Amino acid sequence: MAGHSKWANIKHRKGAQDAKRSKVFTKLIREITVAAKSGIPDPECNPRLRAAITAARTQNMTRDTIDKAIKRGSGDQGGANYDEVRYEGYGPGGVAVLVDCLTDNLNRTVSEVRYLFNKYGGNMGTSGCVGFLFDRKGQIVFEGADEETLMEAALEAGAEDVVADGETIEVITAPDDFEAVLAGLARSGFDKPASAAITQRPQSLTTLHDDKQAESLLKMIDLLEDNDDVQHVYANFDISDEVMERLNL
Repeated sequence: MAGHSKWANIKHRKGAQDAKRSKVFTKLIREITVAAKSGIPDPECNPRLRAAITAARTQNMTRDTIDKAIKRGSGDQGGANYDEVRYEGYGPGGVAVLVDCLTDNLNRTVSEVRYLFNKYGGNMGTSGCVGFLFDRKGQIVFEGADEETLMEAALEAGAEDVVADGETIEVITAPDDFEAVLAGLARSGFDKPASAAITQRPQSLTTLHDDKQAESLLKMIDLLEDNDDVQHVYANFDISDEVMERLNL
């Protein structure tokens, strides 16, 4: 989202992460299954599958669970067929929002996503209306790490940038360099990231100074992320410190 940090830090302070852990696992399993089905069900030959497995491992998913998801995708076990679809639009305050979904019912999903956009003062647009405002990047997030040491290790491993926000530090990579940087960081002792994934990173941020707009946007994103068909939500927002304080975030 606004880097990983703004929304992730808000959720962390609100204690929402653990409460949604089972739902996170469900989404990760779905991504592994679809990745295995869309290419060779071997992570050595399937970059998307490797990235999905990496994301699952950072959430402490067991090897057995990962293997079962791969088998479902390869056709060894039965399971639903999922369509991949991206919805784009604007949230409160003109914030650009991308919603990536995996669904077995396109009509249901588009209806639910559009409803949440409309309910919280946004509007769903046409394909491509905001996608150009984001760049596909690798994102490796650490919490509580020494910034100087991590930055040195990350740049040596080939990272593009290192961004610190409080106790959260993001290592940004080109998509093709993601795995090499992740491996390089592990060799330097940074082998336990809070998260690691290929993501959509905003090129610039829209700052919200209005309490109502900020509150509505955060609620909209929270409910979109809570939807079973939604895999990822990306948005180019920032919230001023004054608004954060007034909203007790």
